[in-house]
This record gives sequence, structure tokens and C-alpha cells, in this order.
Amino acid sequence: MTPVVLIAEELAPAAIDVLAHDFDVRHVDGTDRPALLSALAEADAVIVRSATQVDAEAIAAAPRLKVVARAGVGLDNVEVPAATARGVMVVNAPTSNIVSAAEQAVALLLAVARNTASASAALKAGEWKRSKYTGVEVQGKTVGVVGLGRIGVLFAQRIAAFGTRLIAYDPYIQPARAAQLGVRLVGLEELLRESDFISIHLPKTPETVGLIGEKELAMVKPGVRIVNAARGGLVDEQALADAIAEGRVGGAGIDVYSKEPCTASPLFAFDNVVATPHLGASTAEAQDKAGLAVARSVKLALQGEFVPDAVNVQAGGVVAEDVRPLLPLAEKLGKVFTAVAGGVAASVTVEVRGEIVANDVSVLKLAATKGLFTSVVEEQVSYVNAPLLAADRGVTVALTTHGETIDHPNLVTVRGALPDGRTVSVSGTAVHTGTRDVLKLTEVDGFDLELGADGILLFFRYVDKPGVVGTIGSILGEAGVNIAAMQVARREAGGEALMTLTVDSATAAELLSSAADAIGAVAASAADLRDEV
Repeated sequence: MTPVVLIAEELAPAAIDVLAHDFDVRHVDGTDRPALLSALAEADAVIVRSATQVDAEAIAAAPRLKVVARAGVGLDNVEVPAATARGVMVVNAPTSNIVSAAEQAVALLLAVARNTASASAALKAGEWKRSKYTGVEVQGKTVGVVGLGRIGVLFAQRIAAFGTRLIAYDPYIQPARAAQLGVRLVGLEELLRESDFISIHLPKTPETVGLIGEKELAMVKPGVRIVNAARGGLVDEQALADAIAEGRVGGAGIDVYSKEPCTASPLFAFDNVVATPHLGASTAEAQDKAGLAVARSVKLALQGEFVPDAVNVQAGGVVAEDVRPLLPLAEKLGKVFTAVAGGVAASVTVEVRGEIVANDVSVLKLAATKGLFTSVVEEQVSYVNAPLLAADRGVTVALTTHGETIDHPNLVTVRGALPDGRTVSVSGTAVHTGTRDVLKLTEVDGFDLELGADGILLFFRYVDKPGVVGTIGSILGEAGVNIAAMQVARREAGGEALMTLTVDSATAAELLSSAADAIGAVAASAADLRDEV
């Protein structure tokens, strides 16, 4: 069945094109609640903007739902905890509007410096009063940037072109990084005292709400102009209005408010305040970028791949290019581990060896955890709920890294302790052939292998004796199941052996019961024989 992608609000045509080839794209008015709930019943993914509410009720109405995508930065209209509890991935487009937001801050700073908005309004009202709207130049002034995140950096780079001196307050950035940007790091009080212009670029958190209040505004350089195009509530609006009325603050450019929509504010009373209705992301380019970003994320999610922009995945964020080939390997090793172990382990360690550990490889633990539970639980297993499934079953999953290599440049091992005291391990590597990355198993439960890890794998544990390989081959051959690859490993002649097969049909696993009967006592157990990964 072709997965259904439900689009609940307007999306750029280019974004729809990303999805149309592989999925059944349907449309619904997300503000029509009954229509939305009805359409969600068959949806594997839903894409919204800000008007559609995806709450617990909506998620419960979508039994097939795998991903909720918000074509924008905020997630106020998506109930993330409810989605996480259901294993539904939530994605957004965190970088889609950063250029637009930075440019909006620059526009507000210039507008308030030159009294552009009030002069325009006066002229349109029939007044020609040039002297009343005399402004100030930006060149040579000190600009204080509060927050050097992605948008703060873009703003700083742009405003530097006006010949300004840049200082910044950000306790989470290293001085060396700030120096690279041509910015001098200072404390907040120093920034307030020295700046001719202040632009705020912080997220809204309990620590940042009200960061610029009555106390801070009493410290500012007289005539300072303040811009907030980040989040409402970072600046106390009433305190700012009082400071403007007293003449301590020379003007302000405000795009965001404590409560939105906002049509009444004490700041609106002043000609030297430029106020806009949260237009930071309101450009055609930002909207298109957001749609394209979430469309690509939805495609990855429905294909079972890792999505860097998933907000409710424990190891979210950018994955290094060298690490990406190991994601499907780690997941496959998790599946193989569960198959060989015959059940869920009490504890598991994901070991990563080689040069790859110079990167952040924590996502490999997440991928392996996903693989561990794919074949043993009824619900869909995703990068979102895999850690929850492990926690619910009391399975601890740890990650260890080692820089030294053993036989392979990079090696991933999933090793676990079973409730009965046994220890099982599986290992593999990814080999780059020039055109693609080939996944290989290198060890299964202590048996050394060199076998491709792609496709359907069958594992058969038995006592080494003549005729076993032929019996297995005959049974599968009579059933019309083709063996694509096979490898036999043993600890010693006449001892325990392991046969690993890659086959072209998933029905092959069902035939292993017949193989067990045919071999009789040499079969270790039915559980060992029937596992399919």
C-alpha cells in the first residue's frame, strides 16, 4: 500500500513535487476539524503550518501515522509528548527562516535609526516635516548582539558591513569563535552600557523571559535603539515603553510580542517605535524553504531513515557524512542480535571502533536500539519510540567508543547479556566501493564471518556434521527459495557451527522448522532456527 501524505495547509508546489512520485498526496483543510480527523484515519504523515492543531485527539485518530511535519520553526500547534508516546516522529524546519529573520532585524534597526515608518505615515497624511524625522547613521556605532546563535551570527555579519563595532553577550559561545566573527564578547551589563543599538537573538526559555526589564533598561546608554525580532517576552514591553517615554531609549523596532496576535501595546503609542506583526519568517523564500525541508524529512521518515530535523528523537541533529553509512548497519546489527539471541537482552552495549569515533556517533546507539525491537513488538518501531520501548522493558542500552581498529577501519558491535546469563555479540562494518557503501557482517556470536548484511538473513545453529548444508539447501530449493549467499563457520570440527544464508524470499524462515525436523537432534532449538532479519 502506498503511504498517504496528508497536506493540511498550503505548501509550495516544489515541496509537493518531492512527495508526489513516491506517496499518495492528499489535501484537507486543517482548520476544518471533522474533515481533518476523518482524513487522518488513513494518513501515514501529515504536514501543517501554524493553523492546524495536531493534538492528542488528532494523533489518536491516525492509527497509521508515522510523522507530523510543521513547515516552519515553531511547534506550538503540535502536541509533541502525545506524538512521542505513540512513536510518531515530529519534524520542523529549524533553519528555513534564519536568513529572513536576520534580515528583518537589520530592516527594523535601519528603520528605527532613520524614523522611516513614522516619516512615511506623516507624508502620506499630507505632512512634509523633514526636520522632525532626523535620524542617526549606523556607521561607526557600537551594535550589541544579545545571542550569537545562527540568526545572531547572520545579523552580526550583515550589520558589520555598515562599518559598525560589534559586541555580543552569549555565555554559551567561546571567545575564539566570537573573535572569528569579528565580535567582542562582553557581559550583559557592559553591552547595555556601551551599545548604540541592541538587537536580541535568543530563544524563549525560563532563563531568557524578561531578560531586558526595568533594571536592565536603567543601565543603557542614553538614546540606545533596541530591536527584538526573536521572541516575545524577552523584553518587558511596559518597561521598554516607560524607558522610551522618559527619553532613555531613543527608539525600538519590535516584531514579536508577549501575547500574539497583538493589536494593542503601550509601545504603539510612540512615533519612534517601528512595530510589525511577527514578519520574521514572512518571505516567499522562507516559506518555500520550510516546505521543501519538511517534505524531504517526511520522505526520509516514511522510508525508515534517520531524520536530522526530528525534534523528538534523542540523537537529533546533523549526522556527519562519515557516520551516515553506519546507520543502516547499526540497525541491521540490532535485528541480527535479537534474531540470534532468540529474545530481548537484559542489557546491550553498542561498541564503535575506528577513526569514525572522531565524530559524534551517539546516533548509532539509537539506530541499533531501533533494530533490537523491530521484530519483537507489535507496534511500529521508530527512532522516536525505540528508547521508550527499551525503557519499558528494562533494557539498558549503552555506547562505548574506541579509537583503535581491529581488522577493519571502522567496526560496530552490538553486545548484550541475556536473562539466562549468556552473552551474544554481532559485528559489522561498512565498506565503500567507490559507488556505494556495502554493509558486511564480520562476526555473529563469536563466529567470524565475511558476508553481506543486506537483504533477508537466516541463521541456523547446529552441530557440525556431514549432510547439514545439503539438507538445508534441498529444503529451500524444493520450495523455490533462492539462496543468494551462504557462509558456514564452526568453532572446531564436530563442534558447534553456524550457517548464515541470504535468501530472496521472506517465506524461507518458515521452512526452517522442516529443516530442524530433517536434521533432528542436531538442531539447537526451534527459536534458533526460525529467526528472520
